[in-house]
Amino acid sequence: MEFLTEYGLFLAKVVTFVVAAIILASVIFSATQRDRSDHEGEGELKIRKLNDQYRKLKESIQSRLMSDAEHKAWQKQKKKEEKAEKKSAKQDKTAEDEKASKPRIYVIDFDGDIKASDTDTLRRSVSAVLSVANPETDEVVVRLESGGGLVHAYGLAAAQLDRIRSKGVPLTACVDKVAASGGYMMACVADKIIASPFAVLGSIGVVAQLPNFHRFLQKNDVDFEVLTAGEHKRTLTVFGENTEKGRQKFLADLEDTHGLFKEYVSERRPALDIQAVANGDIWFGKRALEVKLIDDIKTSDEYLIEACDRGEVVSVSFQRKRTLPERLGLATSAALEHTVWRVLSAFRNQKVQ
Repeated sequence: MEFLTEYGLFLAKVVTFVVAAIILASVIFSATQRDRSDHEGEGELKIRKLNDQYRKLKESIQSRLMSDAEHKAWQKQKKKEEKAEKKSAKQDKTAEDEKASKPRIYVIDFDGDIKASDTDTLRRSVSAVLSVANPETDEVVVRLESGGGLVHAYGLAAAQLDRIRSKGVPLTACVDKVAASGGYMMACVADKIIASPFAVLGSIGVVAQLPNFHRFLQKNDVDFEVLTAGEHKRTLTVFGENTEKGRQKFLADLEDTHGLFKEYVSERRPALDIQAVANGDIWFGKRALEVKLIDDIKTSDEYLIEACDRGEVVSVSFQRKRTLPERLGLATSAALEHTVWRVLSAFRNQKVQ
C-alpha cells in the first residue's frame, strides 16, 4: 500500500508537470506563429561536399587496419601528395578550369509529413541549385521520404521538383524507405527513380475520412445547424446530418482528384500502365520495379558513392533560423517526451515485478 501511495503521488506530480508543459508549449507555439512572419526570410544555406565525407570515412577505416609503420608511411605519402596537388593547382590554371568544369551532383533532402512542411526549405534549396546548375553536365538528386498527405501541399512540393525538370537539369529521386501517395507524386517527377529493395512505393489513390456525431447529438437533444450559401459549400459535416446527395458529391470530388493524380503520373512516366497501378495499392522495391514504378534497385548511399567517381557531390539544404520561442518549444517538447517515456518505463517495470 505504501508503494501504491508513493506511486500515486508520483503520477500526480507527473500529470501536473505534463499539463503545465502543454500549456507552456501552447503559449510558445502561439508566440511562434506571431513571430514567424517577421523571420520568414531569415535562414542559412548549408553546403556539404559529400566526396570529402565519403573519402574521410574510407581513410578512417584504412588507417585503422594498418600497422603503426604502415600508417606512418601512409600519412607521410598523403601529406606529400596533398602538398604537390596544392602546388600544381597554384601553378596550373588549366587544372583549375578542369576542376571548375567537373560535373556536379546536387543532393537535396525531403522528409515529408502529412502537411509536406518541408516544402519551404525544398523551394529555397531548388532555387539555389537552379541558379548555378548546368543542364549539360550537372544533376540533381532528391533523397525523398514521405508517406503522403494533403493533396494541395504535396502538389506544391511536386511543383518545386517540376521546376528542375523544366530547366532541363537531370533529376533523380532516391527512395530508401517510402514514397507513397503524395510522396510518389513527387518521385514521379524525376527522370529516374531509384529505390531500396524493400522501400514502399505507389498508393496512387485518394482517401478522405471524418467522424459524424449527428446521432449522438440528436440522442442528447442537441441541435446543430449548418448554414451555407452555395449548393456545394459543405457536402459532408462532422456534427450535422449528412445527406446521400452530399455523399455523392464528395465521392465525385474524390474521383476527380484521383483522375488528376493519374494524369499527373502518366505525363511524367508514360511507360507506366497507370490503370494497373492506380488502384491505391503499394509495392515494395523489387515488385515496384516489375510494374515500372521505379527504374532501378539501389540505396541512396550506393548511388551517391558511385556518383563521387564521376563528379563533385554536394549536399544543399536551407535551414531557417529558429526564433527563441521555437527553440524553447523544442526544448519543452523534448523534456515532455523524456518525462512521458520515464513514466511508461516505470509503469512497465512495475508490472513485470
